[in-house]
Amino acid sequence: MDGKKRDNLAYIGIGSNLGDKVRNCREAIERIGAAEENKLVGRSSLYRTEPWGNEEQDWFVNAVIAIRTSFDPDGLLQHLKSVEEQLEKKKEERWGPRNIDLDILFFNDEILETPSLTVPHPFLHLRRFVLVPLQEICPDFIHPQLKLSVTELLERTNDEKKVTAL
Repeated sequence: MDGKKRDNLAYIGIGSNLGDKVRNCREAIERIGAAEENKLVGRSSLYRTEPWGNEEQDWFVNAVIAIRTSFDPDGLLQHLKSVEEQLEKKKEERWGPRNIDLDILFFNDEILETPSLTVPHPFLHLRRFVLVPLQEICPDFIHPQLKLSVTELLERTNDEKKVTAL
């Protein structure tokens, strides 16, 4: 062990639909994993996904990673915002086009609601583009509020948007 305490397990959603989408996602994963506070412990495939919310935009590339981290939830959020800034995040509207978007999906089995962060992510159970890659790396993880596994959430979602592995 490298001496760093990494007691927290976090799942991070990653998405891009501007520029080199695959490169943007891979670069974000690399930068998240490069932080000394984080250790990458799981990584989904990359998926080509139909836009959700605002449908008048290019398709996305999405993925989910699992990290062991010594950050607390707010510290992890600040780290993800820093990675987005390093990658020069471009986003003009809610659910609109962006070159990179990083979201904390789960943080351990905690339920948090602050002005800057809601965990579990409030829309994850409604979005196939999150559930498919999440199921790939943690099918049995139980949503702490809904008390259903990721597999059960995917089976029950009404979202029929296309999600295809690259």
